[in-house]
Amino acid sequence: MNTAELFASLTLDRNAAAPLFRQLYGAVKDAVLRGTLRSGMQLPPTRELCRLMGVSRQTVLNAWDQLMAEGYLSGTVGKGTFIGSQLPVGARTPAPRGLMRPLSARGTNYAGAMKYVGYHQGPVRAFRASMPGLDLFPFDVWSRLEARRWRRPDHHMGYSDPAGYAPLRELLCVYLRAARGVNCTPGQIIMTSGSQQGLYLLCALLLDPGDKVWVESPGYQGASAPLFAMGAQVCTVPVDEQGMDVAYGVARYPDAKMVLSTPSHQLPLGVTMSLQRRLELLRWAGANGAWIIEDDYDSEYRYTGPPLASLQGLDSADCTVYVGTLSKVLFPGLRLGYIVAPPALVEPIVRAKAALDRHNAIVPQMVLADFMGEGHFARHIKRTREAYAERRCALLDGIAARLGDQLRCGPADAGLDLCVFFQRALDQDQVARMALEQAVEARPLSYYASRVATPECATAPGLLLGFSSIKPAEIAHGLDVLEKVLRAAGKIQV
Repeated sequence: MNTAELFASLTLDRNAAAPLFRQLYGAVKDAVLRGTLRSGMQLPPTRELCRLMGVSRQTVLNAWDQLMAEGYLSGTVGKGTFIGSQLPVGARTPAPRGLMRPLSARGTNYAGAMKYVGYHQGPVRAFRASMPGLDLFPFDVWSRLEARRWRRPDHHMGYSDPAGYAPLRELLCVYLRAARGVNCTPGQIIMTSGSQQGLYLLCALLLDPGDKVWVESPGYQGASAPLFAMGAQVCTVPVDEQGMDVAYGVARYPDAKMVLSTPSHQLPLGVTMSLQRRLELLRWAGANGAWIIEDDYDSEYRYTGPPLASLQGLDSADCTVYVGTLSKVLFPGLRLGYIVAPPALVEPIVRAKAALDRHNAIVPQMVLADFMGEGHFARHIKRTREAYAERRCALLDGIAARLGDQLRCGPADAGLDLCVFFQRALDQDQVARMALEQAVEARPLSYYASRVATPECATAPGLLLGFSSIKPAEIAHGLDVLEKVLRAAGKIQV
């Protein structure tokens, strides 16, 4: 096929969203890369091409300009237009479908570090776990504050401090000292893209491949993911009614370099680490040169008294790094978290943060500083704490009235979720699947089991039910569905 026949056979769609010149540009580019149009071939004059394809000369000229700018065509006045002379023959070689070049060993670790289950997809519904009530957030206030920042841009709109927006860190410091008993200065706070990035940075900075790390099992899988990615040795420690079993960890893994812990509110079991164990953990870490990473993800929400003080506030050896998030108290899409580091760790973390992503987006930090400084943050926490308490009662009362013979509730004095255990032998994964088929999310506790858990970490089968993101009426509907599912599951042999 000569070039004139090729262009005569091209079909341009006049109803498509893409302009005709973009379609012509794409067709010629593809023909060159496939080798149909080869290096050095001369193209017909533009006026002839207009006649062959039924388009205006300007359409052809626009396409040619783009192709020449990218090196696919070359030409001079009086000599004609040619396919670029420096292009290899058949520049685009089709690869077999499904062929993928192998990942590096490190890439394989990263890709396999975290399980993926299709929760948190689509509209919020009962009983979505670990999700704040988006219906309660004052988005109108937030949008007004953000619009004000965009109307008055300043020097902060350029490159910023990797540690974060200084006024926000100052306000966070005041809040953490007062509400969480964290012992810190603004200079110890480093803003991150959620707590997950904070955990990643700390694991990358403080661990070598093969280093042992205590993790709670069952526990938050996102905490273990950076450990697996870094090639650390994940050492699971069971959780009982007093929290992480420190004595078990000391006996089994005395040479560990790090502990990942959620002392204020353990996920998914909902227990709080006792003071005795907190002090025991701090003594062991201080004496053995180990780091404690305190993941404090939803401690603002305590319904039977004031929030508990942080573990970091008890530390006199600077071995505790406090990691927090704003996803639970504000909204997950904000992607803002923070690290409160011991003074000696601040500079290494800031340098590592700069290498990773330079700094977090500055406008959300500025807006959050305004949100906190003008009192909206404190009012929002108070409002959500009251609403979540009402939703928590709706769930507890509903279970007691209708499912008391089916479910036993775990600790319910804090957090956004309720852990429930089956009163009889049921397949928790099957129950969760059956509920999801009816648009109700009920995470099985097996979801939180570490893939390297020891037998001592086994827990009774059950579910994690979120209540904070759904209204009482939706909780009642979710319980309707869950009651039917549990009755049906009970008829299936386990």
